Amino acid sequence: MRIAVASGKGGTGKTAVAVNLAYLAAQAGRTVAYADCDVEEPNGHLFLKPTIVEEHSIDRLVPVWDADRCTLCGRCSASCRYGAIACAGTSVLVDTELCRACGGCQLACPEDAIREVPRSIGRLRLGWSGSVQFVDGVLNVGEAMSPPAIRAVKAVLPMDAEWVILDCPAGTACPAIESVCGADLVLLVTEPTPFGLRDLALAVEMTRALGLPFAVAVNRAGAGDREVWQYCRQQGIGILAEIPDDRAVAEACSRGELAAVVVPSLAERLNGLLDAMESAWASQEYVVA
Repeated sequence: MRIAVASGKGGTGKTAVAVNLAYLAAQAGRTVAYADCDVEEPNGHLFLKPTIVEEHSIDRLVPVWDADRCTLCGRCSASCRYGAIACAGTSVLVDTELCRACGGCQLACPEDAIREVPRSIGRLRLGWSGSVQFVDGVLNVGEAMSPPAIRAVKAVLPMDAEWVILDCPAGTACPAIESVCGADLVLLVTEPTPFGLRDLALAVEMTRALGLPFAVAVNRAGAGDREVWQYCRQQGIGILAEIPDDRAVAEACSRGELAAVVVPSLAERLNGLLDAMESAWASQEYVVA
């Protein structure tokens, strides 16, 4: 079962939920893989403290122009939908930041004057946190596009793990969409505040547009209003967990600890969430697509 833990906004406790779910699922005897898909600012390692056993470059193909073969026909530029190639005078200019590595320019060139070469955009790290298989990606500073790095993280996930926990970037832009695609269930973590409700509604629109099953977990329940519950009732969305606002949980997170280890009541709640997600996926109850 592949669970994407996502949120419409940052700061809802998404990573805290994801890492503790991975830990508790492993404690229950399941084979578990955790993937931090938030490659621009990964922080799951701060809590799981994995032993990294492999590290690889994440590469993306970019076009390189061969001046000796080029006749400056302009077909490469005309074929690029992203404006990444331009014929300027006696040169061909390539903007690697705009390039989507689609290979269209290479196919369009009649003189084979364009070839693709790999360029490193980040690092892929694999390791273990106890019995939890750990994967994350770290995008190089200044890189404009994170989806290629997210795809690299997802590509190395084990196919035989009983539970795969995807810790997704916050929001509803391309990185979040790339992260949740292919999930069996998207768990949207929200908080009972006006901002939490607004961004939850955006995340719901995203998952519905992608046709993915999803449900909600309300973090810091009791700290705000009841508008999130009202919205979920109106939309027919199942709330699989309510996690109380607890200072002890916040203190554990601030120390980089797994809160489920030091706060037994949280472990009980999250074990219930694991069971609820398993039951929801099996029966499609409380899951809206």
